[in-house]
Amino acid sequence: MSLPSVFIDGHAGTVGLRIHDALAGRDDLELLALPDRQRKDPVARREFANRADLVVLCLPDDAAREAVAWIDDAATRVIDGSTAHRVDPDWVYGLVEMRPEQREFITRATRVSIAGCYPVVTILGLRPLIESGLLRADAPIAIHGLSGYSGGGRAKIELWEDAQEGLLNHSYEAPYALDRVHKHIPEMTHYSGLEQAPQFTPAVGPFFSGMRVQIPLHAGLLERGATAESIWEALHESYSGEPFVRIAPLRAPLDSNERSFDPRSCNGTNDVELQVIGNPGGHVLLVGILDNLGKGAAGGAIQCLNLMLGRPEPEGLGSQS
Repeated sequence: MSLPSVFIDGHAGTVGLRIHDALAGRDDLELLALPDRQRKDPVARREFANRADLVVLCLPDDAAREAVAWIDDAATRVIDGSTAHRVDPDWVYGLVEMRPEQREFITRATRVSIAGCYPVVTILGLRPLIESGLLRADAPIAIHGLSGYSGGGRAKIELWEDAQEGLLNHSYEAPYALDRVHKHIPEMTHYSGLEQAPQFTPAVGPFFSGMRVQIPLHAGLLERGATAESIWEALHESYSGEPFVRIAPLRAPLDSNERSFDPRSCNGTNDVELQVIGNPGGHVLLVGILDNLGKGAAGGAIQCLNLMLGRPEPEGLGSQS
C-alpha cells in the first residue's frame, strides 16, 4: 500500500518551514516538495496540489482561496492555515480540544481550517465557562495578547531583526491594530460562544516566538456564585486527559515573581497552558501561554494532519502534558 502524500503550498514561509521540517523525517507519509525555482509557479503548485492526498496551505487569505479552487478532486483533503475559511460552515474548525466531538469531526473532514494563535486561548478559556453557566454569554470581554514578532510573518521578522531599527532592544511591548477589527475577532466570537465581539488589544514584543493572552473577567461579568475555584474546575474537567492542554494548579495566594508568565515558556511544543488567577475583589484573570508557531500555527496543523491521516495524534509534536 502506498504512503499518503502531503504537499505544503507555501513551505518556504515561517509556518510552512516548521511544518515541512516536522514532516520531512517521517516514514509514514510521502512529502511532495517543489524545487525552489517553481515554488511560486501557479502551474507547478496546481499540479502538485492535485497529485497529493492532503494539501497544507501556508498562504495569505486570497492565495489560499485561489489554491483551494485549483483542486479538481473534492475528496482531496485540505488543511488551511490562513483566516480565509475559519468561520466557513463548509469547513471544520481545526481546534481539536474545542469540544468532545471536534476530534472526530477533524478526523473525518476533507476541509479543515486551523485555529488562529490568539483564538486558541480565547476559545479554550471562555467556551467551558459559558457552557457551564459561570460566565454570561453576553458579557463584554476585553482581551490583551502579547506575541513574538514572528507572528507577523516575514515582513515583521525583517523589521524587528533590522539592526538599524533596533527593535530587539525595545524595552516595552508594541501594541498594533488598534484602529481596526483584528482578523481573529470572528473566530474568537463564533467559537467561544460569546454573543458580542470582544475588545482585543494585541501587541508584539522583542522576542521571536511565544505568546501570552490575558482575559480579565470582572466580577460583574460572572454569574452569581462563580469563583476562581469553580472556573478552574470547569477548565480542568473540560481538558482532563488532553495531551496538549495544561491547566496550571490554582494557587492562593498567588506565587509569582517578575519572571512568571513568560510568553516563551511553551516554545518548541504544541502545548497551551491555562492559568486561573483569583482576586479578593471577586475578579478572575485567565492567562494562556503557547508558542504562536506551535499550537498557534504549525503544531495545530500537524495535530490535525495526524488525525486526518489516521496517525497517532502526538506524532512529531514535541512535549506533551
